[in-house]
Amino acid sequence: MPLQFDTPEEEREYRKERLALGYRVFGRLGFEEGVAGHLTYRDPIITDAFWTAGFGIPFSLTQTSDLLLIGHDGKVIMGGKPGKQLYNQAAFAIHHAIHTARPEIDAAAHSHSIYGKTFSTLKKPVEITTQDSCVFYKKCGLYSTFGGVAVDDEEGRNIAKALGDGVACILANHGILTAGKTIEAATHRFIALERHCQVMLLADAACAREGNKPTLIDEEDAVFTQKQTGTEEACWFQALAQFELSDYDAKKGLPYVG
Repeated sequence: MPLQFDTPEEEREYRKERLALGYRVFGRLGFEEGVAGHLTYRDPIITDAFWTAGFGIPFSLTQTSDLLLIGHDGKVIMGGKPGKQLYNQAAFAIHHAIHTARPEIDAAAHSHSIYGKTFSTLKKPVEITTQDSCVFYKKCGLYSTFGGVAVDDEEGRNIAKALGDGVACILANHGILTAGKTIEAATHRFIALERHCQVMLLADAACAREGNKPTLIDEEDAVFTQKQTGTEEACWFQALAQFELSDYDAKKGLPYVG
């Protein structure tokens, strides 16, 4: 699991670096859609506040100096470059509600990725049909209402309620959202859910020709597999390769610390 720190300030800087890398992972994997989407990481010192990137910062170019610390009242506490201290209002509405409702969750990720967005139009829960999807067995909610851009507190609370005690949620006509104790775990779950949405769309299309349905994994096997692949530790570890690749890219170009 993540490092141990001598001071909260050291942990804060580490979390900012990992969050910036998380944004770059999303950028490298093509999860960006205009200015939509946001990742957040709870501050280890001001624990009712979270870090997120400034509004309109390209995912692939995000640096630690682009990150803003947003307080419980929606005000910027610190961070950001001069003239770039605005943030996506939907980031506050959704993530503030999640971080408040789930004090054990330190990170959350949401974007309008193509397969998650496509699957969300079906307004149905995920099906556990593959080994990788067992991560989401009884852990992926469905928010079946779409009320436009999620910029108000009530919509954020509704999304947090749909997430419940899970680690992921399908947002109807909107996209997907994941959460975790670390930004790595939240990122891995997002990648896994995006790819599973793709699998479900492909499987449904293939089954339509034969008039049958995808085969579901039974409960006993789903629970067993989830214990192997769906824990915070397992999801954190599975994300490390993606973060290392983004770190490697940063060292060849624009650094993520700056």
